[in-house]
Amino acid sequence: MGTKLFVGNLSFNTTDQELRELFSRVGVCASAVILTDRATGRSRGFGFVEMSTEEEAQRAITELNQTDLQGRAINVTVAREKGEGRPRSPSSGGPFRGFRDDPPRGGAGVRREGGSRRGLRGRKRSL
Repeated sequence: MGTKLFVGNLSFNTTDQELRELFSRVGVCASAVILTDRATGRSRGFGFVEMSTEEEAQRAITELNQTDLQGRAINVTVAREKGEGRPRSPSSGGPFRGFRDDPPRGGAGVRREGGSRRGLRGRKRSL
């Protein structure tokens, strides 16, 4: 199996075939795919290319990284596996989100007594 490369900063008009032709200049290109938005079908501006050997992949990185393709300087790097990227911050709602029992962080909108408005109304009714 070859080495998979990530190709970023692509023009939204670039096709899979054009990407395959570009990488075929430096070695045997096993596959080239540009990812598209599910809702619109428009290119997302990046894709993946699989080269047949690791040597060809390294050659593609050195020769094609920051080269011009349809008026844009493309970025070529070795693709990482899913989940290997940067960890999400707690504010992004990612996997490191806080628990319900965590104390509030403060700031505007935090009630001193705790609880929600509904909880306060419930206590007033019970009095």
